[in-house]
Amino acid sequence: MDLAQQIQVLIDNAPADGTTPQMVEAIAPVLTLVASQLQHSDYHILQTLDQGWVVTTLSNRAQPEVEKNVIYAFPTLKDAADFQSNWDPQIIAVSVPVTHILFQMLAIDTVASTVFFDTPDNLTAGTEVCREDLQRLIQTQLKQTRSAPRSYPSNLPPDIA
Repeated sequence: MDLAQQIQVLIDNAPADGTTPQMVEAIAPVLTLVASQLQHSDYHILQTLDQGWVVTTLSNRAQPEVEKNVIYAFPTLKDAADFQSNWDPQIIAVSVPVTHILFQMLAIDTVASTVFFDTPDNLTAGTEVCREDLQRLIQTQLKQTRSAPRSYPSNLPPDIA
């Protein structure tokens, strides 16, 4: 599924509450921009049987008291399986479209970032997308959307009132 199709699925599956589909549409350019900088259209996410995403807590080596929670996104099912040092039957890997991962990041307050591994068999180098940075980009996008002048059809006579 290409990025435009992924965005359309997000819009189509958004709650019909009068605002969420429009909000998804408004932030779609940011989701598409960030997703286009990653290597894969889908990544594998580890999740529990009740569909909760597995969050990993990382601590700073120099300052062990400094921690952050991350989600890992793997390029292949094998990479996701290899990541688990001890096989846990309660954890499965599911393929998730990249724009959906980015969108979900916004909803998970406890997650600081998602690390996207792009090279199969290489779990040492990944691209980190910080939730805060994503939120900042979205805020900028929403401000631009609100302040953009509305365009009106040019075929209307100037004295329409």
